[in-house]
Amino acid sequence: MAAVGRFQKGEDIFFAKVLDGGLFRLLGDPFGSPSFEKKRTPWKGLKTLAPVAPSKIIAVGLNYADHAREQSKPLPPQPLFWFKAPSSLLPDGGKIEIPFPEHRTDFEAELAIIVGRRARNVAPASASRHILGYTAAQDISDRTIQNAETQWARCKSFDTFTPLGPYVETTLDPRDLNIQLFQNGQLRQNSNTSQLIFNCLDLLSFISTHMTLLPGDVILTGTPSGVGPIRSGDRLEVRIQGLAPLINPVK
Repeated sequence: MAAVGRFQKGEDIFFAKVLDGGLFRLLGDPFGSPSFEKKRTPWKGLKTLAPVAPSKIIAVGLNYADHAREQSKPLPPQPLFWFKAPSSLLPDGGKIEIPFPEHRTDFEAELAIIVGRRARNVAPASASRHILGYTAAQDISDRTIQNAETQWARCKSFDTFTPLGPYVETTLDPRDLNIQLFQNGQLRQNSNTSQLIFNCLDLLSFISTHMTLLPGDVILTGTPSGVGPIRSGDRLEVRIQGLAPLINPVK
């Protein structure tokens, strides 16, 4: 496989491979050994969904040193993670909704790991076998609530607060990828995944020692410096090297 997306036409929801502008439906389970229809599926009338429907979304915080500094927080000695509600997922093109306009609400561009196989107590050296691929994401955050509480699930779990997609790239090496966020065409975040404090394989291994990860689960790997507030009318675009861009308007 290469880029794999999740689509809907009417009541029919299906996975398909995206190749050279064409769409080829998957036959079988994308988390197993799928085959593909040879005939292209027309794009007309299709809705692009979030690329997976996870049992859980795990967000990792303060995983870029520059972001920890801008948040005035010490570097964590081990990965800091929490849960986001799966109902917060938003597909490419979907509108981010600000629930409290009087609050400060920030963008956060992130590389997301998509779990491909059940993982429990996985060693870092074996972690890649349990990863389906990677996709672009955002961890939208209500800073007003976050700064008032000691845990971060509520401030990051509102509906539409986890844009994800559009596709999962299954052949990507995540170790040295440029990661950027553009707000209304202006570059706001600009870094590289080589700056991660805990890399993707170490994250999956560490998290799997605390819980069982299931196919389709999402791990958000953290955001670099440059986070900033969003406003109604904004257009946010996450660009990660090797991935299709993730674009979402704000209302």
